[in-house]
Amino acid sequence: MKMTRIIPMLPVGNMPASVAFYKKLGFEVEKRNDHWRWAMLRLDECRLMVDESINVNASRPRAPVLYLYPDDIAAYHRQLRANGLEIPDLEISFYGMSEFRMEDPDGNRLWIGQPEQA
Repeated sequence: MKMTRIIPMLPVGNMPASVAFYKKLGFEVEKRNDHWRWAMLRLDECRLMVDESINVNASRPRAPVLYLYPDDIAAYHRQLRANGLEIPDLEISFYGMSEFRMEDPDGNRLWIGQPEQA
């Protein structure tokens, strides 16, 4: 098993405004879903997600997510449990990823996923 990439997901108050801002920095839209209020941006080999929906509770501080992409989600999941981490079961998200979510000891959010195989 190897980790293929990590992409930060930033919580934003207005996805279209954030996309416009990052375009001025040189990013282009790789994927966008206005219904989800989410976009994947790319600048050369760098990726960044902006998402309105990951912080729906306005009374809480906005917290980013690091999304990790292993090449074998099931093997990585087993490895983490074997390492003694208490992690939730794998689930299939509404956007088609086999994933699980966890926090590090400081409360930083980690979402780990792989596209579900058809």
